[in-house]
Amino acid sequence: MTTCNLGIDRSVLRLLRRKAGTAWQKSRTSHSFVTVACHPSIHSFKRLPGSGGPGTILQKYNADRHLPGLQTRSLSNSSRCLARPTNNNTDPDPQKSVVQQTKDLRKTIQTKLSQNLTHENIYNLPNALTLSRLVLTPVIGYLVLHDQHAWAVGLFVYAGTTDLVDGWIARKWKLQTVVGSVIDPMADKLLMTVLTVCLALKGALPMYIATLILGRDVSLAIAAIYYRWASLPAPRTLARYWDFSLPSAEVHPTTISKYNTALQLMLIGATTAMPLIDGGAFVSGIKIDDALTAAQWIVAGTTVWSGASYLYTRNAVKILGEKTEGEKKAILKRGRRVIAASFASCLGLALYLES
Repeated sequence: MTTCNLGIDRSVLRLLRRKAGTAWQKSRTSHSFVTVACHPSIHSFKRLPGSGGPGTILQKYNADRHLPGLQTRSLSNSSRCLARPTNNNTDPDPQKSVVQQTKDLRKTIQTKLSQNLTHENIYNLPNALTLSRLVLTPVIGYLVLHDQHAWAVGLFVYAGTTDLVDGWIARKWKLQTVVGSVIDPMADKLLMTVLTVCLALKGALPMYIATLILGRDVSLAIAAIYYRWASLPAPRTLARYWDFSLPSAEVHPTTISKYNTALQLMLIGATTAMPLIDGGAFVSGIKIDDALTAAQWIVAGTTVWSGASYLYTRNAVKILGEKTEGEKKAILKRGRRVIAASFASCLGLALYLES
């Protein structure tokens, strides 16, 4: 038996070897076909005896020490050469092209991806109100930076009102959705972030307070990104990540986090309205400026407490989908580590700025 150099690419060779012993190849020498044996246990093609020219008759290669039981057949000059094992457990359609196999595989994958996926109706009134807050947030920030305080306070009041109304409507008419549980706190945090940055740039809010508020929100946002990606059903893709109708994880604010959000909104609202109020005035014997300073320290304390509460509260995050209990616990554990590392760095920066 002599080795036949057919110039086949390695990827094609690997594909042919996976075909369980079936291969076709045209010889480039003497314009004839040669009988080629391909078997998963060999690493090269061999020319079989008697395959020198066209019209070679049916032959059997039964060298037990090489490829026992392999039967070969060589046809005319216009036909292809076939080598196949003698058992009957072969591919029912051995002549199916690689392109057709790829199409069939793609169709199978698409079918699997479309199975067992639950989609929610995200087009409802509570989500629309939440979306309006998201749209108006940069407008409020622009008004604060350009000293349009009256308009900024008016839109801020609208944002706070819709924040209360959308949740009530969702609970009253059972319109709760996973996407609503995500974008509702997202809208609140975006409003808080924009106004915190704008007020800090205007000098109306101390930098250490702004650092604590932003640091807590950034650490929770990083953790939310991780929770969303890690809890997606397999296979995880960017298209699935941005498909918010596909539930993967639920985030439930802790009790102290709810109080902290309310206190932060009150502080930001009061700071936004301060240019419209005489800070030297007294209310019930308390100077307004002193009351605002006390509110800043209270918010600083509740912000630290709120960030730490996501480390020890068990029901703060719930992983959905068909994950095992072990996988869910591992995801939650890594998420808490993300929160701890990011929030600790922001807390250190706030202490440095305050000192």
